[in-house]
Amino acid sequence: MYLNHSAIMDVRNPDTPPPTPADDTGRSSQVFLMDVIVRKGRAERRAVARGRDIYAVSAPIVVEAAQRAINGLAKSTGAVPAGQAFDARDFLNSLCPEHLSFEIQSDG
Repeated sequence: MYLNHSAIMDVRNPDTPPPTPADDTGRSSQVFLMDVIVRKGRAERRAVARGRDIYAVSAPIVVEAAQRAINGLAKSTGAVPAGQAFDARDFLNSLCPEHLSFEIQSDG
């Protein structure tokens, strides 16, 4: 996993001001991109998520996961990623915010 060091340092710095809202929804103009590639043998899967204001996306993810766990929809227990605990495509489709797009690519 790769993370941008300067972004992490900004988040951890108590003197970093919060983002300024860029529209009526209160979201910031900050743009994020998550690009995940998983390989097993010769098969490769890639998922890309992009949008504005990562925190406007992460909060609904946490709430959706909590609701599914409370409702007994988890496929596993313990500290596992949402993609392992729940059907990944169904989970992402349940979020479907207008400001987030994702694609899953398959090669092999």
